[in-house]
Amino acid sequence: MTALVACSCQYRTDWRKYRMDGHRTGVTAPTADNVPQALGTLTDSVYLAPNGRTFPKGSATYAAAAGMIAVQPQMARLKEVIGHTTHEMAAHAPESELSNWLVDHLMSEVARLTGRKVDVGIANFGGIRVDLPKGDVLMDDLVSMFPFRNYLSYVALKGSDLQAIFDFMAERRPQVLGGVKFVLTDHHIDTLLVGGQPIDPEKVYGVATIDFLLDGGDGLTIAKNAKELIITDQLIIDVMLPYARSFAEAGKPIEYFTDGRVVVHRTKEEKR
Repeated sequence: MTALVACSCQYRTDWRKYRMDGHRTGVTAPTADNVPQALGTLTDSVYLAPNGRTFPKGSATYAAAAGMIAVQPQMARLKEVIGHTTHEMAAHAPESELSNWLVDHLMSEVARLTGRKVDVGIANFGGIRVDLPKGDVLMDDLVSMFPFRNYLSYVALKGSDLQAIFDFMAERRPQVLGGVKFVLTDHHIDTLLVGGQPIDPEKVYGVATIDFLLDGGDGLTIAKNAKELIITDQLIIDVMLPYARSFAEAGKPIEYFTDGRVVVHRTKEEKR
């Protein structure tokens, strides 16, 4: 059983995933239909846990159980099964099935919403807060994956300004990328291709991204020197949730691929 917790400290929200230990009570993560079996039941005087143990009213366990059980009706919608996976999909650098799944659809949706040609997609690994589990995928998994109000955005950039973004990522770390071939050795760019071609400093490229990365998010300032900027009214969850549903509607599991679009080599010296 896992829980996603938002800890707000000094105006900063930090999402962390914790493994919950239910050995004292036998509690497991409930679906919409098995709350009593997963969380247990309450009377006016006692909490009956799923493993048969009882805890009196006034105990910390009774209070915690009461709180968890009380919110289940409001959470029922989040327990809806919206898809299925054959294996866990985790987001990790330099690329992964899950991050590619996000950024490639981000590019398609930004092009559709703006009517602009999109050449490159840039998102951030920090915006993918949890992984997709193996088996049933709940609405809660998608809502927890994309909890922030990040709006899909389009930026038109000269090639020289786009190159500067990749130079910055080479110095720091690559983020979630689409439409490119980006190969690094340590912090040196070996290969950088957009649409299979080197960047033309004078050409204008269309970039699909999120508003968080436009002016300082994760150190990126994608909107700097923008030739055109469009911030849509669509959040990431607005486009990724129906996309996830579309796999089940087509009778398919949610799955994606890696293709070597981002490769990072480390020399022995760099590893030290």
